[in-house]
Amino acid sequence: METKLPKLVRISIVGLGNVGRGVAEVIRRKQEEITRKYGIDLKIVGVADLPGAVVDENGLSEDAITKFKSGETAEDMTTLDMIKDVEHEIVVETTPTNVENGGPGLTHIITALESDRHVVTSNKGPLALQYGKLMDLATSRGKELKFEASVGGAMPIISLIKDNLAGNGIISIKGILNGTCNYILTRMREEKLPYEHVLKEAQERGIAETDPSNDVAGRDTAVKLVILANSIFDRNVSYKDVEVAGITEITLEALKLADDAGYVIKLIGEVDGGGSSGECLKVAPRLVPKDDPLNVEGTLNVATIKTDLAGDITVIGKGAGPIEAASAVLSDIIGIYM
Repeated sequence: METKLPKLVRISIVGLGNVGRGVAEVIRRKQEEITRKYGIDLKIVGVADLPGAVVDENGLSEDAITKFKSGETAEDMTTLDMIKDVEHEIVVETTPTNVENGGPGLTHIITALESDRHVVTSNKGPLALQYGKLMDLATSRGKELKFEASVGGAMPIISLIKDNLAGNGIISIKGILNGTCNYILTRMREEKLPYEHVLKEAQERGIAETDPSNDVAGRDTAVKLVILANSIFDRNVSYKDVEVAGITEITLEALKLADDAGYVIKLIGEVDGGGSSGECLKVAPRLVPKDDPLNVEGTLNVATIKTDLAGDITVIGKGAGPIEAASAVLSDIIGIYM
């Protein structure tokens, strides 16, 4: 009996920040298992970041990627040259989110699709700004554009709805989609510490960014809602369509009053497809009953998906972290060939 050889899948990674490095790590760690279980042989043939790009059509070694990450080596090749000219099947785009103009990720994704590459991305900016255009381009080229990591990190929402809940009508999605805000509100309530103190603590622990405004003002959650609105509910919305309020005005007094009444305060994002009561697309601090599935602590994310057939489905998971986000990227890569 003839043994079937695994399918070679060549990958480039654009952006070697935390997520990009995590993707390289999980591919190295899981390569043999993926070949055995799914019959695909993943090979990283190029990586690119600000210093340029490094390429090896036979597959980059762990040492080569490590040296490139530290800035010790880079070929005389731009990121776009690598995307266009190096033979490979999938571009993994993990550059930082830019919600002003989508760049440079937007250019990377368009170039990859026009070069007949599949794209897997964790980058929220291009999807929030040009979702319809990008999906139309992917369809016209017969390629996949997957983005599970852009919304819930390791917590599956998009793939869960599109695959496991296929056939269900999705009524609404609501939940906690930002671990930084959830951590701050949890610590304030548990330790009776003021917002400014907990924010500083979160920054020292690497949970909050040096500039935390996108998280605490609700903008990060809002961008994720835009992606869900467009990809799940087939709406054509942008960030300006979201009603947004953050957590900066939440006081210890408000948290205590809520606690005494049997509630916690959480930053909740909610989106639906509209109906008799109109369309909902909003981010705001909300009172959540203590026994509600949405009451999760620390940096966890949670989402309740309301369906017409299966009822309410709630998923909980880590919404951030390099390996956690990379797990969603890896799942998308495998999904292209399943």
